[in-house]
Amino acid sequence: MMKSFNSKPWLLPQPVLIIGTYDKEGRPNAMNAAWGGQWDMHEIIISLGSHQTTDNLKVNSEFTVAFATQETMVAADYVGIASGRKTPDKMERTGWTAEKAPNVNAPLFRQLPMTLECRVKEKMDESETGYYLLAEIVNIVCDEQYLGADGQPDVAAMHLITYDPVHHTYIALGETVGKAFADGKRLM
Repeated sequence: MMKSFNSKPWLLPQPVLIIGTYDKEGRPNAMNAAWGGQWDMHEIIISLGSHQTTDNLKVNSEFTVAFATQETMVAADYVGIASGRKTPDKMERTGWTAEKAPNVNAPLFRQLPMTLECRVKEKMDESETGYYLLAEIVNIVCDEQYLGADGQPDVAAMHLITYDPVHHTYIALGETVGKAFADGKRLM
């Protein structure tokens, strides 16, 4: 028997996205955002409330999106609960090392293994409470220690986490269990 629930934000799994921006003085800021995903081959979309990040995007339309890991989970959670508007030393508390991303005017955080460099394309349904951010992926950078033998990012080695919106927990992504676009061919 199936149990029914009202509409809830339970699209699973949800990535733990870390959005990096610079404020108007050029100081790095990061926030944790779970409601985002791939829009098409070269774009992402993220639902944003009103934050220091949205303030920063008013003055600079470039930003980064990185993926939280088991090792960065505490700091990743912190940047989701601490406001850059109210906590001047927010980034210092994370212990993260920020450097300018190679292709966009936004911070890259060295402790996060893979980062998308992005540029705002459109802010949809913009209001004082936030908007949907549609962005072009300009480039992707990955720390070389997380590249596999094939020279591509090794997702398993990154120890990425996912957000469980049902229980408000983080879950480590597990082992590879199959091959996409291949295993289903057994039923053809």
